[in-house]
Parts: sequence; structure tokens; C-alpha cells
Amino acid sequence: MKFNDTVKGSALEGFYPAGWDFDKIDACIDAPEKICEPQAYWNKNFTPISCASLGEFETYMGHEIALQIKLAKERGEKIAFILPVGPMGMYKWVVYFIKAWNISCEHVYTFNMDEWADSEGNTLEPTNSGAFQYAMEQALFNPLGELTVPKDHRNFATKANLPTYPEKIDALKAEGAKLVLVYGIGRMCHIAFWEPTFAADYASAAEWEAAPYRIAAKIHPLTVEQNALTSFKSRTPLVPCRANTIGPGLFLKADYAIGGADGTLGRGMQWQGLSLWMTLRYGKTPWITSSYIPTLPGKLFFLEELAGPLVAECN
Repeated sequence: MKFNDTVKGSALEGFYPAGWDFDKIDACIDAPEKICEPQAYWNKNFTPISCASLGEFETYMGHEIALQIKLAKERGEKIAFILPVGPMGMYKWVVYFIKAWNISCEHVYTFNMDEWADSEGNTLEPTNSGAFQYAMEQALFNPLGELTVPKDHRNFATKANLPTYPEKIDALKAEGAKLVLVYGIGRMCHIAFWEPTFAADYASAAEWEAAPYRIAAKIHPLTVEQNALTSFKSRTPLVPCRANTIGPGLFLKADYAIGGADGTLGRGMQWQGLSLWMTLRYGKTPWITSSYIPTLPGKLFFLEELAGPLVAECN
């Protein structure tokens, strides 16, 4: 007796994306030791990396981001990053390595992938502790001090600025800059706030893949609850129901991608294991946004606990 045996006529019938095949989703789960086995459709330069602890995860991911900054500096090139707010722990290590190597980030350009919004696309004030701009300034830009990314190189997903992302990113790439996607994976397998439900709005996968952004995008109820648990101390009334977000038309342009999955809660509880397995095993489809991630070159760091075994354990 499982989900598919009981969903018909329940409160969850029609709740999940129409393109989700729950039998296929469940078939993605395998033995924990097999999670890193390459699949036929993966990019040959895509590598998932298991981390034994949160400290190891944050250090490895932070080092990978800082290393891309260092290598671009050594090549004499500009470098552009699409950055998330979640995960966040890697940023303190980016600061640590950049300061240790004494590298100015004057060649770095950043594009925050999303921001909370209202129905008109208006965003929180940058001084609001829930704003992604505030989070980035506190975690990365301010701690870098004199080595920081110049203010006019930082981009945030406001209603006015998000539509300028495609032109700015294309211009940087035309100058030889590499685009690096840094990302987390949502409970709904979103990248940024590009929900799998959006697939219904496009006539083809090609049309979906070309979509650059959305203003005031409707976020899925489970995304609201994920953020209530991870960022708002369980306080759902504080979580906005919309966001401005980049789309696949931008993140699929990445020359390199650095991902992180750290969604454990303690006492054996977690929220991200299924999303991780779906990302790695379901196969590319607009109905699962993160399923495109293995088609990009890069590294996906994850806590080994997320690999499972994903079996019931009452807490």
C-alpha cells in the first residue's frame, strides 16, 4: 500500500506536476553505493561527489567556487556566476580561500538566480533579513572586504534587473567569460525557483529550454513549505508565494556547474534524498527541472546520508 495505490480520490490527486510518473520516480532509487554510477545521458564531465559530513560538503563546494575564480584570474579572463541562496554554507569557504590566495574579485560578475516577489514582481528591500540580496551581502560580498566583487558587477533578480540578465550574460560570454552555475536542488526538483509545473506552459522541450526567466512566478506549495522549514524557522506565514527567477534559457548556458545537496534534518530525517536520486536517474525532462543537471559539465556535492537507504523509519 503506497502512494499510487491510495492517491485516487485523495487530497493529493492533481497536486503534483502532471508529468510526474511516480512508479518511474520510485524506480530511480537504488542502493546507496550505486548513486554515483554514470548514466548514459550524463555529460562525460559531470561528477557527483559524496561528502561524509556537512563540514566536508561546505569546504569542498566553497573550494570549487573559489578555484574557478582563481583559474579565471590566472587566465586573465572575466568570469560570471549564477548564484543561489541555498545552500549557503559554502560561501564562508569561498571567502576563506579568496582571502588566503589574496585574489581580487574585480574580474567576477554575479547574477543571483532568484528573489522573493509579490504578484507584480516587486521584491523585498535589500535590508530585509529574508531578502536574498541581504543574504548574499552578509555571507559573501561584505566578508570579502577589499577583495570583493565590485558593486556594479553584482546583479539581483529584481523586476527591473532580471530582464537584463540574458543580454549581460551573452555580452560577457562574447568577451570570453565562462559562465558558472552554482545551484541547489529543491524538494520539487527545481533549479532556482523554476518549478516543474511550468513545463505545462510550453509546447515543446525546446521552447521550455529557451525560456530565460519569469517575473512573479508561482511557486509550488511544497517549495513554500521547504523554505518554511529551512529558512523561516517553520513560520509559513512569512514565506512569499511568488518569486522572480531565472529559467533554463540562462542556466543551461553554463560552461560549468557546481551543485550542492545538503538537505538533512538530523535524527535520521531528511528532505532531499528523493530529489537527488530523481536528478541523477530519472532522465532529462522539463517536468523535472533538475534532471537537466547531469547533462552539464561540473560537480554535484551531496551529503552521503541523502543516498539512503531511503526506507521508512518512524521518527
